[in-house]
Amino acid sequence: MTSRRGALSPVGRETLHDRVYAEIRNSLIHGMLDAGAALRIVDLAETLQTSTMPVREALGRLVSEQALEALPNRTVRVPVITREKLDDLARARCLIEGELVTQALRRLKPEDFAALRTHTEQCDAAFAADDPDKPHHTSELNHAFHFHIYRAAGSAVLIPVVESLWLQSGPYVRAAAQIHDELRDMSGTHHHWALIEALERGEKAASVKALKDDITRSFNLVRARLTQADANEEARAYG
Repeated sequence: MTSRRGALSPVGRETLHDRVYAEIRNSLIHGMLDAGAALRIVDLAETLQTSTMPVREALGRLVSEQALEALPNRTVRVPVITREKLDDLARARCLIEGELVTQALRRLKPEDFAALRTHTEQCDAAFAADDPDKPHHTSELNHAFHFHIYRAAGSAVLIPVVESLWLQSGPYVRAAAQIHDELRDMSGTHHHWALIEALERGEKAASVKALKDDITRSFNLVRARLTQADANEEARAYG
């Protein structure tokens, strides 16, 4: 689905380097760039309506954060999807985010649950809408939902770790969203509602399970598609 907004949008002149970095970073986090896509500095500078220098610096920062890959020919690209990286990200996210949910469990207040319900209701509405900007909108609401919980944990150390993991997960989130649109076998917020209910009951095990079910749902969709692609390739080879 093509978004009217596009993967990137122009930025203003103030604090230019940081804003260029933030724009590209947000596009990666929200799965607006395809896995394996080459990012040309000149093209990005034109899209962002800026010079090439802040774009070059932003790409360098994102390469150092493992959100992008620098190839031998000086090309920078969005990392390709691999089973090894998929499994590694899924394990890391379940571990770190599960710990944040555990820490947040006793700190969440009634107003927090009201906010979480609002985020989820808005996400349900966004999924149901016929809107070209739906992938970006639903991703932003999903991010707001999760990080409302994580910030409630009060861990200044773990939040940057999770942000890095989400940044690296962008291509997988994009691929999963495309597969989910094809299958439509489960509401995109199904596990969010289960997580809210478990947190309200103060049940640690159920809360962590709902959170892990939500995280692994996306990764499992991509893993199944990789397995199917491998099977199709094998069938062609021996056909």
